[in-house]
Amino acid sequence: MVEWVIGLVCSLIIAGAAYAKRSLSASGAAMAVVVGTLLYAFGSLAWFGTLIVFFVTSSLLSKWKQRLKAAAESGYAKSGRRDAGQVFANGGIAVLLCVGHYVWPHPLWWPAFIGVLASVNADTWATEIGGLSRSQPRSIVSGRKVPAGTSGGVTWLGIAASFAGGLTIGVSAWLLSLGEPAGTESVSPWMLLLLGICGGLAGSLSDSWMGAVWQVMYRCPVCGKEIEKSRHCDTAAVRFRGASFMTNDTVNMISSLVGGAVCIVLYKLF
Repeated sequence: MVEWVIGLVCSLIIAGAAYAKRSLSASGAAMAVVVGTLLYAFGSLAWFGTLIVFFVTSSLLSKWKQRLKAAAESGYAKSGRRDAGQVFANGGIAVLLCVGHYVWPHPLWWPAFIGVLASVNADTWATEIGGLSRSQPRSIVSGRKVPAGTSGGVTWLGIAASFAGGLTIGVSAWLLSLGEPAGTESVSPWMLLLLGICGGLAGSLSDSWMGAVWQVMYRCPVCGKEIEKSRHCDTAAVRFRGASFMTNDTVNMISSLVGGAVCIVLYKLF
């Protein structure tokens, strides 16, 4: 019972501060409280804290040089203020892995969790930092130059940011697990760093690839811009690619599964 209270109180404080700073919408704050409480109650400080590192760093980056990134982000489906769908897409699978670990303890839950969070963190860092790149993005599919903000567009700055974002999750998981009792969290530091980097890069790059190939895209009939959202220039946009359910949130969830799967394979191999 104590774990539930601690998780709830900490989640309320963090989500409330994020809502006040306009990093979360009302629905996003409510979902963040649910996700954070479950992670602390069924996991531990290591599980809860690693998620918080992702949330805090990604929220700060979304506010960093926001005006410079505004043009590139104008076609994104979601803004920097995360709603319930975004919070669930980024943290829902992490919660399921944590609950799975609680119900059926096994060494593979923790590496999978690291991979999932490294993936969403790396992807967020790539988007927020890569959007400041002075070089024009290239399509991850064709290699051709594409306009800034195009789904599937990558830059070397964005890839470097993915590397750093994944590494940050690996380092955080290691430091937060130092005080944990021996168990499934007892993964060597070098392995945690490897999982963070590889899981982050795999998830981020697969997110870019799916964004270029599978994600639903619309075209604005007013300005002709290709966008992720169904309205632009105060007008309904026309869908020209992808199934309507293959939204940015769906792509994020699938790519995080890729990151988790990569980390499971690496953990089994090494």
